[in-house]
Amino acid sequence: MLSGWPFLALLGGTVLLGSSVQRMAGIGFGLLASPGLVLLMGPVQGVALVNCAGVVIGIAGLATSWSHVHLRTMIPLVAAAALTVPLGAWLALRLPEPVLLTGFGALITVAVLLVICGARLKALHGRGGAVAAGAASGFMNSAAGTGGPALSLYAVNAGWTAGEFVPNAQFYGLVVNFMSAVAKGPPRLSGPAWLLVAVTMGAGIVLGHLLAARTPEKGARRIVLGLALAGGLATGAKGLWLLN
Repeated sequence: MLSGWPFLALLGGTVLLGSSVQRMAGIGFGLLASPGLVLLMGPVQGVALVNCAGVVIGIAGLATSWSHVHLRTMIPLVAAAALTVPLGAWLALRLPEPVLLTGFGALITVAVLLVICGARLKALHGRGGAVAAGAASGFMNSAAGTGGPALSLYAVNAGWTAGEFVPNAQFYGLVVNFMSAVAKGPPRLSGPAWLLVAVTMGAGIVLGHLLAARTPEKGARRIVLGLALAGGLATGAKGLWLLN
């Protein structure tokens, strides 16, 4: 594991990239930052940082979009996630690191491929679909820091517009990341590392806000998913290498 300035440089860059995309698109921090942070800090600490960052970014995003959140739609999603977050945290704290890395890589890769393909699933329609998506997303968010793909699949099948998705995804991410952070506790970082995370996260939130109105939705989506897929494959490959 890296330490010193190389670690801080990669940590700051990963947080900056993930937070700017999250603020711009409603999801993306977990997809982009989770693979890098897991490789930098290990699966438990890396995902714990993703969860804590997701809470802060969600609060910042909702400061200007709270009125657009559909709370009645969010209730079954969040309630189902609350049931599976403890299971994801339990597994993340007990499985060996090679197994976690391999599992995280596989989860991220499969989820991203489903989103890329625009999968239409009958199981993700109506209230039952919300419960299924929330349960899957809560487990993946707590275990691997990547609950966004399951929420995205639900949004696609529910016919949400981009304008509807962003504030509701921010609300969902805030609540579920908070539950995940409580279940596992904060990551262990030095004072300088925490300061760097705070500064780069703040810069990323501001950058994402400025870019939101200027970036074509399809182009940004392709970049996010491409980087996420690469990160998932890299994480899974490291896990398989450590298993041998």
